[in-house]
Amino acid sequence: MRWVKPRAVFDGDTLREDLIVAIEQEIVTELREVGQLEPGIAVEAKDAVLAPGLFDIQVNGGGGVMLNNNPTREGVRTIAQAHRSVGTAFVLPTVITDRPDIIESAADAVLAERNKNGVLGIHIEGPHIHPAQKGTHNPEFIRSFDARTLTLLERLRNHKLPVLLTIAPELMESGQIAKLVKMGVTVSAGHSTASSEQTELALAEGLAGFTHLFNGMPQMASRAPGIVAAALNSAAFCGIIADGHHVDDRMVELAFRARPKKDRMVLVSDAMSTIAGPDHFELYGETIHVEGGKLVNAQGSLAGAHTDLQSSVLRLVRNVRLSTCDALNAATTAPRQFMSLPLQSVQGSPLGELSWLSLPR
Repeated sequence: MRWVKPRAVFDGDTLREDLIVAIEQEIVTELREVGQLEPGIAVEAKDAVLAPGLFDIQVNGGGGVMLNNNPTREGVRTIAQAHRSVGTAFVLPTVITDRPDIIESAADAVLAERNKNGVLGIHIEGPHIHPAQKGTHNPEFIRSFDARTLTLLERLRNHKLPVLLTIAPELMESGQIAKLVKMGVTVSAGHSTASSEQTELALAEGLAGFTHLFNGMPQMASRAPGIVAAALNSAAFCGIIADGHHVDDRMVELAFRARPKKDRMVLVSDAMSTIAGPDHFELYGETIHVEGGKLVNAQGSLAGAHTDLQSSVLRLVRNVRLSTCDALNAATTAPRQFMSLPLQSVQGSPLGELSWLSLPR
């Protein structure tokens, strides 16, 4: 057994600077306050914050693999391992709008790899979204909510696989969201033109959150508050990309401060295959490449994110000026609450499922 004194320990709620941790066979077996150890026991100092494993609920790719392009168990494993190599312990591999068979293959691949390499479930982003807010999604594959998707979701939930589904609420029939929620699907609004009124109806049916707030949705106006205002005013969870390109840091700060219920912001990377992989990839037959720290297509338009969750946490603290507690909550506790997954503790967890972060003091 060895004892380590981190600079601080985030316990999922608060930041403690007075704790030392016992590590035995790479598992944290005990937490003690400083001064509670018997005299003469060596303690190793580590200038980093120890936290529950970072959890990214929106990961399109990594390690040179896009899930849409390689919807196999091997593809899922490569993506998850790429993100673990840069400090993200847990992921929801994300398949975006595509042919039904591609989405189904991705779901089968995630089922096969669940609870391995940090794969906790799947995020199906589309294809039931609004074409006017499609972003990089291929309009050829956008379709109305149908029996085929319902059958897939029923099968995944029968296997008790956590599922996050992004839809445009204005395109769903009355009662459809409530039916999905009753099945145990976590429903999120995104790539949507919904009005505030339409969004509020969806929230009343059980809509649990919003996918990459500000992106893929019209922006607020004084007489047309829209989906963004409804999201900010709600008690639902809001995903947000903090890479400095998708959302201005000042808008990220505003979103965190504006929420009526604390701790309902969820940090996401929306990462593509360039994380721990080559600096370019193909999506729907188009080449996307890294330029100036962001992903762009041939026309120079933003096309996905080139960031990881640990870098995003660092940006929240350095650039957005959030407290370390709030930044870590958005990357650990909030996503688990959003997905109705058990909260993780530091004590009793393998080091590979925890995160050491070098954050500003």
